[in-house]
Amino acid sequence: MGNELLQIIHVSKSFPGVKALDNVSLNVRSGTIHSLMGENGAGKSTLMKCLFGIYTTDTGEYILDGKKVLFANPKQAMDNGVSMVHQELNQVHTRNVMENIWLGRFPGLPPVYVNHKKMYQDTLDIFKKLDIQINPKAIISTLSVSQRQMVEIAKAVSHDSKVIVLDEPTSSLTEIEVEQLFRIINSLKNRGCGIIYISHRMNEILRISDDVSVMRDGKMVDTQPASRLTTDKIITMMVGRELSKVFPPKTNMPGEVILKVEGLTAQYCNLKDVSFELRKGEILGVAGLMGAGRTELLEGIFGLNTIKAGKIIKNGKEIKTGTPNRAKKRGFAMLTEERRATGIFGVLNVCENVTVANIEKYRSLFYISSRKMSVDAEWAIKTLRIKTPNQRTLIRSLSGGNQQKAIFGRWMLTDPDILLLDEPTRGIDVGAKYEIYQLMIDLAKDGDSIIMVSSELEELLGICDRIIVMSGGFKTGEVDPRSTTQEEIMTLAAKCA
Repeated sequence: MGNELLQIIHVSKSFPGVKALDNVSLNVRSGTIHSLMGENGAGKSTLMKCLFGIYTTDTGEYILDGKKVLFANPKQAMDNGVSMVHQELNQVHTRNVMENIWLGRFPGLPPVYVNHKKMYQDTLDIFKKLDIQINPKAIISTLSVSQRQMVEIAKAVSHDSKVIVLDEPTSSLTEIEVEQLFRIINSLKNRGCGIIYISHRMNEILRISDDVSVMRDGKMVDTQPASRLTTDKIITMMVGRELSKVFPPKTNMPGEVILKVEGLTAQYCNLKDVSFELRKGEILGVAGLMGAGRTELLEGIFGLNTIKAGKIIKNGKEIKTGTPNRAKKRGFAMLTEERRATGIFGVLNVCENVTVANIEKYRSLFYISSRKMSVDAEWAIKTLRIKTPNQRTLIRSLSGGNQQKAIFGRWMLTDPDILLLDEPTRGIDVGAKYEIYQLMIDLAKDGDSIIMVSSELEELLGICDRIIVMSGGFKTGEVDPRSTTQEEIMTLAAKCA
């Protein structure tokens, strides 16, 4: 095809118990968007981490601009024009935006003197170029996940990179922010950059890609121009079989009201006078744009936010959650939006991660029964089809989709009757998504109730029995997925309460 900016030649990489990459080759042309697809665990992120100097390859080589490169660490990669925006954000939460962007290369003579004025101006210049409206002096921990994602993209651009890897960049973005990201990507493409774009969202891939490569089980299946592909062709290449339906048939039957939320208002965050009902065996969706208060609603119910006013009534009785532990004892479970930051315990193994929320069950007077933990972990691994070499594998070495399944297993072991799911399929491939959807429907069919936040309107319409829409911390409407449209939901999401 010519004009190769980056060549990846016969790369292999093994970890204990698994061959993550098996003789993988890939060419990325300058001035193009090259999408990399595959199921969770296919090897996409591992291939890019080898390029970026996080992992070392067992065999193979990388050629950048005609020169063979082997980066020992990410700093070397960035210094040589290769940047990567990771799916799981790695930022210093207690420092501000501009310090995170210029970390390790502060202007001035650090540590003796740092020119904060220049750093501030340089950050403003990049934000202006990318049309990003974020205060450079804002502390990272005060930003939403989508804003933090934009900061990471700005950081990658600040290195004046030749190759930029974007790993699930839209997983936390609203549709408006996705459009902004696409404008940024296309401007980088027009400047001659090679963009490697990893995503599971088919409509995005077919819309913006020039070339598409598909991996499966650590091997490269094929590379084709995006113009020759369809969603069905990509799915068949990814999973090795046809996947006739995106969503399973809904077999749950919502019953009587199990939960009432009346006038819920948070003390310190964006949640104001929200009321709704949840029925037994129902999947209730929550839609809205960035800052709508969707996550704050789930956190308020689960005791992660201080509630200033309002009532939570379960089975006809007012309850006080107050803390996650108290909420858990009252039958609630919550999957948080950010797996890495607030979901998994990366230094622990799969068994420990699956059983940690139910630890009292395994405790006796003098010890914790590892045998009982192992039995429950094995049940979760088999039931949820978690791909892992064994129970003792560190969970951080699993793919994002398998980490998510492990967290599902953790909460299922606590036997909840109300699940609060914040972006439960974020960064998960189409096959794993179907499995998560089926699990949700099965739980609802068995009588569990689910409140699900998602930025994907198609997902909410396909899986939910009812959808409430939020804007500015308020509930602005409620719709029936069988009769509503994406346009109606977006209108409610942009409405001022």
